[in-house]
Amino acid sequence: MTIDHESSHDDEHTGLRLERRGAVALITIDNPPANTWHEASLAALERHIETLNADAGNQALVIVGAGEKFFSAGADLKRFIDGGKPAALEMATRFGQAFETLGAYRGVSIAAINGYAMGGGLECALACDIRIAERQAQLALPEAKVGLLPCAGGTQHLPWLVGEGWAKRMILCGERIDAARALAIGLVEEVVDTGAALDTALELAERSTRQSPEALTRCKRLIMNARHQDLPSGYRMERELFLELFDTDSPTEGIGAFLDKREPRWRCDPDSTQRGEGS
Repeated sequence: MTIDHESSHDDEHTGLRLERRGAVALITIDNPPANTWHEASLAALERHIETLNADAGNQALVIVGAGEKFFSAGADLKRFIDGGKPAALEMATRFGQAFETLGAYRGVSIAAINGYAMGGGLECALACDIRIAERQAQLALPEAKVGLLPCAGGTQHLPWLVGEGWAKRMILCGERIDAARALAIGLVEEVVDTGAALDTALELAERSTRQSPEALTRCKRLIMNARHQDLPSGYRMERELFLELFDTDSPTEGIGAFLDKREPRWRCDPDSTQRGEGS
């Protein structure tokens, strides 16, 4: 992958760092000691996703935690207590909006779970399309142990991925699982050695950038819609979006490249002008 190390670092108080690596963006959760989320970091995540969605040159996103121990331990619980119910409502709303925005990201999003992913930290990973976990990772939604509940999509995403039984074990029984169990139940797609999650996620993200951006966006929409629409509607939507692609250059370029035995030159490819290639 070509890495241009052109980076945009948010102010330290946001606890997030955004880097651009060609068509892949990297967001690092950096709020020591446990990479917790707060108002500024949640707002920054929304801004970053909106910026990436508006950038035709961006096609994939990787999220990782800074350091070696935590992906993210979730929320600072004091923020749900200080200020009472109004403050709790504000935090719950911010969490929900931020992770819903992440879930609606138009490209491929990958969580590189390089340590503990607890509460809101796991909900962040659940909002991504794909999850890569290191062997030492621990995952949990322990909110009920402190009198709360997952309020940023956890009760909705988890059952879809792992089934109702395991969702109930993790949420109702407070069960913490390791990476091997997470792989076995379908919570993560791959388990890698300690220290390898980020490189694995970046490699997978780079692979996704070889797909047609036009096709990829529609494929993701179809997959996500399968959660809440009936099968006949899904079939119809497949055909509609398939035909919609013929209003773009995607089929002509993709099929032409295949027949010519060359790599496709997608219109949104940010490096095409540097290579002297046309669109």
